[in-house]
Amino acid sequence: MRGRGERRRRILRGVAWAAVYVLGLVLLVPSGAWMWWQTPPSAPGTDVNALWARHQWVGEPHTDAEYRSFADLLRRNRITDVYFHAGPFEADGTVPANLYRNAPALLAALHRYAPTVRAQAYLGQIRKVDGHGIIDLDDRNVRTNVLATDRTFLDLGFAGVHYDFEPIYPDDAAFLALLDDTRALTKSRGKLLSVAIEQKTLVDAAQPIFKALLPRTGGFRYPARPTATFLRALAARADQVAIMAYDTQLWTKSLVGLHFAKHAQWTLDLIGDRTTVFLGVPTYRSSTGWAEDLPTALRGVRKGIDALGRQPKKPFGVGIYADWTTSEKDWQDYRKEWPPKAPAGRAAQEQG
Repeated sequence: MRGRGERRRRILRGVAWAAVYVLGLVLLVPSGAWMWWQTPPSAPGTDVNALWARHQWVGEPHTDAEYRSFADLLRRNRITDVYFHAGPFEADGTVPANLYRNAPALLAALHRYAPTVRAQAYLGQIRKVDGHGIIDLDDRNVRTNVLATDRTFLDLGFAGVHYDFEPIYPDDAAFLALLDDTRALTKSRGKLLSVAIEQKTLVDAAQPIFKALLPRTGGFRYPARPTATFLRALAARADQVAIMAYDTQLWTKSLVGLHFAKHAQWTLDLIGDRTTVFLGVPTYRSSTGWAEDLPTALRGVRKGIDALGRQPKKPFGVGIYADWTTSEKDWQDYRKEWPPKAPAGRAAQEQG
């Protein structure tokens, strides 16, 4: 009896110490993040940035004044690439023509008022996984139709194709095959291929465990995030990779900032020499909107740039998600936190 009681006490002591250890981590990480967050970043923002834009620009007519105003907004905020929502794809890989009936007028207006901005056709759909979803990229005929649709948008005058298929898992050979074929098409036309993808997984080594134990569908599923190997594979095929780093679900500004800083540092270290990287930052109100907002995300990205050993060889910046949720106050916050300060002559020219 005495031995059994001693074993029970040892087990309870072990559980108690484990609980203390976990509690210590829970308290230590936020407090450490808070201390780290107090030092302002020194790295400036950049002049190469993207914006996800609403479907109405390609689907509905606009006045000349609206086009002028939009072009001015892009110029003042150093937006070089705009992903105009032009889809989504139908299940067979096509897009009905009535969805983008205003695209020629939009592109003509941008050519007049914002000729240096690259307007890309933002196309995507829910990728079919384990029988759930809409578009089956494993079907070669579907991928052939996607390419034919891409040609239509490039023929209209778009500067490139921007894919946003979700979810994409790091063993998705069919998606990589589609990127290979799309890159051949865009390269032959002198156009761009860009890809939106989830933020990198925290621990690549955990992926086989997730894959073995968790389903890929349903509410509690294997998270569809790229490994380092998969991100490199994307970077080898795409001219631009946009990391959807937003929607953190973290509950303090310092933790949100740390999230954006780490993903900026990891991603730029990993693929910044291979392709243009945009770190996606939010202007919508998330479920933890008191912590995750645009200024916090931008400050976090800049602190991540501070942590780089050297600057990436390729251009990089942020991608704002999205124009339909961005208020004038958001744009003011963005200009305060992100674009590098223009020289006096340039600043006066931009206000003209």
